[in-house]
Amino acid sequence: MTGLISILVIVGIVYVSLCLIFYFFQDYFFFRPEILPKYFEYKYPFPFEELTFDMEDGGEVNALHFRVPNSKGVVFYLKGNSRSLKGWGKFAKDFVGKGYDFFMIDYRGFGKSQGKRTERSLFNDSQTVYKKLVKQYGEDKIILYGRSLGSGIAARLASWNNPRMLILDSPYYSFFHHIRLYGFWMPLKWLLRYPIRTDRFFKIISCPIFIIHGRKDRLIPFSNSQKLQKEAPDKVILIPVDQAHHNNLPNFPEYHEYLYDILNEEELPFKKVEEQDESMVA
Repeated sequence: MTGLISILVIVGIVYVSLCLIFYFFQDYFFFRPEILPKYFEYKYPFPFEELTFDMEDGGEVNALHFRVPNSKGVVFYLKGNSRSLKGWGKFAKDFVGKGYDFFMIDYRGFGKSQGKRTERSLFNDSQTVYKKLVKQYGEDKIILYGRSLGSGIAARLASWNNPRMLILDSPYYSFFHHIRLYGFWMPLKWLLRYPIRTDRFFKIISCPIFIIHGRKDRLIPFSNSQKLQKEAPDKVILIPVDQAHHNNLPNFPEYHEYLYDILNEEELPFKKVEEQDESMVA
């Protein structure tokens, strides 16, 4: 009996220790930031401006703003969980080449951005910057684009505001549900500091939503987007890219064709995609 109690105590200590490690070090598990010195100079083949936004709590958010003559509007791109603007800025070409200005920020702790990073700061920093874009463009010319981790942040912004549209690239149903697949043995309701409930945000988004997702995505399976579509079936158009994985959507010509059609609000290609998808399910 004493031996059994000892084993249970050891198991309990190990379990509590693992939960504490997860709680205090989850930023290291979820984020892979690249830190840049303040003197670092960005270099891109397109005209751009580097900006720094001071937040009310003392944090700083670094941003890049690419501009084109006579732009159709601006794409506010919320990036994934790794690297910095140094690497992500290359995606500007996918949008400036289609006639749109392109705007991107580094989250706190990434690149030149500074300050304590929390779920609230991810949302509030993005909202602060969004309001500044509204003053320049008006909401009817702002397109929110969320990639991977940034999909939940973009959805939160869309639920608070009324942009022209929301585009999600390889999104998760909710960060809470995604992490629960691996951490089901932990009380995530109390431990997870970044639940990012995209599913709940969807229910109060008023703008059109477009989702592009690779069917062979193993990191965030395609089923996440199918579940999101069910949350707002009247607002969501789900566009699968059959051979794409999580990190290679831009390698497929159809991704760029779909993106062009979305940005130009062409409807016929989407109907074809939906019909094709229904036939595959049947």
